[in-house]
Amino acid sequence: MGQDAFMEPFSNTFCDLQCNIYFLLLGICSALRLTVPSHTIHGIEGQPLHLTVDYNFNTTASEIQIIWLFEKPQSIPKYLLSSVNQSVVPDLEYKHKFTLIPPNASLMINPLHVTDEGNYIVKVNVHGNGTISANQKIQVTVDVPVTKPVVQIEPSSGVVEYVGNMTLTCTVGKGTRVGYQWMKNGKPMHASSSYIFSSNNDTLLIVPVMKEDIGNYSCLATNPVSAMESEIIAPTIFYGPYGLTVNSDKGLKVGEVFTVDIGEAILFDCSADSNPPNTYSWIQRADNTTHVIKYGPHLEVVSEKVAQTTVDYMCCAYNNVTGKRDETHFTVIITSVGLEKLAQKGKSLSSLAVITGISLFLILSMSLLFLWKRYRPHKVIQRKLQSRPGADYRKAQTFSGHENAMDDFGIYEFIAFPDPAGVPTVPSQSVSGSDFVQGQDLHSTVYEVIQHIPEQQEDHQE
Repeated sequence: MGQDAFMEPFSNTFCDLQCNIYFLLLGICSALRLTVPSHTIHGIEGQPLHLTVDYNFNTTASEIQIIWLFEKPQSIPKYLLSSVNQSVVPDLEYKHKFTLIPPNASLMINPLHVTDEGNYIVKVNVHGNGTISANQKIQVTVDVPVTKPVVQIEPSSGVVEYVGNMTLTCTVGKGTRVGYQWMKNGKPMHASSSYIFSSNNDTLLIVPVMKEDIGNYSCLATNPVSAMESEIIAPTIFYGPYGLTVNSDKGLKVGEVFTVDIGEAILFDCSADSNPPNTYSWIQRADNTTHVIKYGPHLEVVSEKVAQTTVDYMCCAYNNVTGKRDETHFTVIITSVGLEKLAQKGKSLSSLAVITGISLFLILSMSLLFLWKRYRPHKVIQRKLQSRPGADYRKAQTFSGHENAMDDFGIYEFIAFPDPAGVPTVPSQSVSGSDFVQGQDLHSTVYEVIQHIPEQQEDHQE
């Protein structure tokens, strides 16, 4: 029993804590939540505007009340309308302007005017076991869409660089809370030492104007409900001449020197960056004097008509608006480079012909040597001599005597035998008919009559 008395205070405390937690959870679950998509909404004048509101709760409700109020800065909120369950009670002054369809708490404003700009307050009351409520505030702005802006330039006739200034102004026909952004070549412009903007950015001042300021300018006009960009405008800026150069369609250019072949006609072109375009003049220098030979950007020089081999020229460019001028000097050297190249080409062709002839001669010589080595005519004759009978040798020896010089007239071939052992024993006899000494060897030379003159041979036989 003492134990029960001891535990009784703790039991009461636990019960009280449990009840408190229960009632706290009950209050949270039964709370009303009221939400809006945005606390600032931009509306367009003359168009309807829908203010969306959502609410939810988890409790038994017998009545739901929705109230809308309108509040302007530094003024007392005005009653617009309210509803209890499905019954709507509007303010008769705004009966046809505001619409509420319960249990939806959203409000429709139709049409929207500039005077409707301000804060709209919505309050929702839910009555059940008790009454819970919640409210939200929505700021509504009303704007007129901007029209397409127009850009004007002063002075409109153009500006000379480093001399004048240029002012660009952007204007719109309609629009509220208009903001301006200047664009150059499609990119936003920012303030600098040369670009000065007005307080609301509708005016751009360029001080001073330079060639780098050339480009496409436009003005972007915006407000919370619209955006429009102007047409592109390109201001006129006079500058130059800059980068004066002389080029040619022929010849070799090294620095300021042009090399031209004799007989060539070369066309020179003089150009410089300038606005408006420059006027050009060509000046020739000779014998410490100068004189203008032509006006215009082009000059043709015929090398055959030039008496000197080296001629100095000068091209002058003048801008009649900026008052600036520039000039460049160059030299033309007339040479016979083309003729020398042709002569060198002829020499190279002659050398090639000589090399070709020598090559053909060597090939032909090698071919003949090969044929001679292959067939060897003296060995053919040797084989013929080895196969002939001894009577033929005796006959040949008889005809080779010196009894009558006319009989020995003819064409002879001398054949040497390198190996005496290979030569057959040939019997010989004297002119008087004596017997030839048997076994005599022919060691050195054989004389053979290849051809006799027919007429002389016939006389000898008779």
